[in-house]
Amino acid sequence: MPSAETETGPEERLQKVLAAAGVGSRRKCEELIDARRVRVDGKVARLGDKVDAETAEIYVDGQRVVVNNRLVYLAMNKPRGVVSTMSDERDREALADYVGNLGVRVYHVGRLDQDSEGLILLMNDGSLAHKLMHPSYEVPKTYLAEVAGPLPRTVGRTLRAGIDLEDGPARLDSFRLVDAIGNTALVEVVLHEGRKHIVRRMFEEVGFPVSRLIRTAIGPIKLGDLRTGRHRRLNAGEIAALFKITDRGPREPQ
Repeated sequence: MPSAETETGPEERLQKVLAAAGVGSRRKCEELIDARRVRVDGKVARLGDKVDAETAEIYVDGQRVVVNNRLVYLAMNKPRGVVSTMSDERDREALADYVGNLGVRVYHVGRLDQDSEGLILLMNDGSLAHKLMHPSYEVPKTYLAEVAGPLPRTVGRTLRAGIDLEDGPARLDSFRLVDAIGNTALVEVVLHEGRKHIVRRMFEEVGFPVSRLIRTAIGPIKLGDLRTGRHRRLNAGEIAALFKITDRGPREPQ
């Protein structure tokens, strides 16, 4: 995935950069710096420091603050039938048909298959996107799956314990029955796998095919009440939360 812009810009006073990013007034930002609550590129900041907003990595109270206004972070509710690409050579509906002209080129973080719907992230921060997608970071994804019922209790235990698929073992991190009506069951599942059609294949393997699949969360980012086909910009807290789960580093293989 291409990286975000790396050209350097003019350096500015740190408190001005923080204030422009919405951390607080310049006076408040000066107080944060003076209290040694701000770190820039791994070092405790001091009053009078200048930074390049396009390249500096700034943390306030341990939380990353994105000060580069060229970076865009979006959450989108992908409709069923839309392919998870920005454009499609077969002229099918794609993500770009819904986000419009943002003025910058963004990339999707991971995929949802064409028949699935729900949360997908779009951004032009190549470094963060790579970490969110890489399996070693084990970023959890939450789904609502509608499956044929009634659903025996053994299904959840089996999927949490792990099953063998043609491309290797797979297991759910959690399984919760949300509702059951007649011959249909609605379950919430969490896993950090990212293999193609992984949720559908796991349920198919235990004999309960998925009729509808909705991704409701990626790590700390929730779909919430975002309407189908709409997108929104992530707020500062959500962006900081994404950096937090990737700053911990990749997990060691078991």
